[in-house]
Amino acid sequence: MESINEVHVSEPGLVVVDVAAADDQTAFAFQATLSSMWAATSVERTTRDPGQPGVRLRCYLDMRQPLSP
Repeated sequence: MESINEVHVSEPGLVVVDVAAADDQTAFAFQATLSSMWAATSVERTTRDPGQPGVRLRCYLDMRQPLSP
């Protein structure tokens, strides 16, 4: 994965989340759960690291907003 850009964590409450999951469905389900609670970037694809099991996904959250009920 790319290195984390300083702007993505420039203020308290901004979070970079790296997910490792067995498959795309699991990774996207986790990202959707995060998105239901906080403002999060949408993710359209996962990546695979050669020789490593599973998939990877990165999303960015803004936790400065109150949690959704």
